[in-house]
Amino acid sequence: MSIDLLTRPKCSECPIRHRAVCSRCDEDELLQLEVIKSYKSFAAGDQIMWRGDELTYVASVVKGVATLSKTMEDGRVQMVGLLLPSDFIGRPDRRTIDFDVVAATDVTLCCFARKPFDKLLDTVPHVSQRLMEIALDELDAARDWMVLLGRKTAREKIATFVEMMVRRQHVGGLGLDKHPLVLPLTRDEISNYLGLTLETVSRQLNALKKEGVLRFNDRRRFEVIDMQALHAATGDDADGGVLS
Repeated sequence: MSIDLLTRPKCSECPIRHRAVCSRCDEDELLQLEVIKSYKSFAAGDQIMWRGDELTYVASVVKGVATLSKTMEDGRVQMVGLLLPSDFIGRPDRRTIDFDVVAATDVTLCCFARKPFDKLLDTVPHVSQRLMEIALDELDAARDWMVLLGRKTAREKIATFVEMMVRRQHVGGLGLDKHPLVLPLTRDEISNYLGLTLETVSRQLNALKKEGVLRFNDRRRFEVIDMQALHAATGDDADGGVLS
């Protein structure tokens, strides 16, 4: 169940201020966003939106991780993406949501009423520009994910997933080594996301642990001991492309 937070932190104090949809806005533009924003919190496991729901608001993820999935007519569910801090939910001029959105961890959203937000796009070009950048980043990520699912080995898939979690939790590449991190998904959810079996996920994570690449404090919390080895295990070159 969602709960409106009693406090509304100023945009200038927001932890995703320099990555979110408002990152290019000046002070006057931020004031326009302040008028239409609210905060909502969701506990892990809460349904944030159902596919086909009316989109009454769009939002940026401030804290936590949510999953995007689609349910087929026969009941099968496929996870198709993750939403991490600074990611955006919803699309301008769309009246419904195309995916089920579920909180994988406790989640905080910065929400903007959809209709006023759509109107604001005409008067605040910095928001429109940033939305375009976000959309293009998502397109690039989708293409990379096609390579991962279609060409990478199980070990490379797991290493790529872990590296993505590390880099998204520590933007700028700072504090990557020997810094406590959290896997936002259960191993069963990771297997669903990567198209692997649960046994394969556990086996590959244990292999990275035995090789001294990762250290696990429990099934979710871990540290990266050797970032270079983790990146080498992804099968990507130094620039992020797949090694031939």
